[in-house]
Amino acid sequence: MTPQSAHGTRAPAPEDAKAQARASIRKDRLHRSARRNAELAERLRDLILEIPAVAQARCVSVYASRPHEPGTLPLISALHERGVRVLIPRLGDGLQRGWSTYHGAEDLVERAPGRPPEPSGDFLPSEELAHADVVVVPALAADSYGTRLGQGGGWYDRALELARPDAPVIALTFTAEFHGPGETVLPREDHDLPVTMVVTPEGVTAVPA
Repeated sequence: MTPQSAHGTRAPAPEDAKAQARASIRKDRLHRSARRNAELAERLRDLILEIPAVAQARCVSVYASRPHEPGTLPLISALHERGVRVLIPRLGDGLQRGWSTYHGAEDLVERAPGRPPEPSGDFLPSEELAHADVVVVPALAADSYGTRLGQGGGWYDRALELARPDAPVIALTFTAEFHGPGETVLPREDHDLPVTMVVTPEGVTAVPA
């Protein structure tokens, strides 16, 4: 049965609501300048590094951000300088999805238009994520219940099934993309795995267990 809104009209199905939200957020992100994105990336880095689980981690998985996404390159560099092993998503032969270990900014390159930057080191299987003490994931939006709106491919939902149960999963969004307590909740489907923490440039929100 299709859910109804408070006004009695039919609410869009979850997949339609997600598509509408993705289109709107992607459009809004285009208006943010590269300089502003760089400033916000440094703020995100500082907030994440203060999280106790990150401060104690020996291995952290972090996505390599593309233009207009919440930036992660300052965070990746800072973790690497601390001696933390950083796992970054990587496509292998036949578009097999896995990971590679970050060895430096000069080794992080965009291998195809529109794809996130990747390290050139050894391709590691998807199960490598089980070594991560913390997992940092991209999000177009997130809410205070831990629902994350991804890009729509479902890659991270499948990947997170292989993460350690005790490893915090941290979603990064811009401030306007976080739906806090009392605000509209995001649509969630059965395959959507929740996150345990949301970080915006304004602060850190832990999701109640």
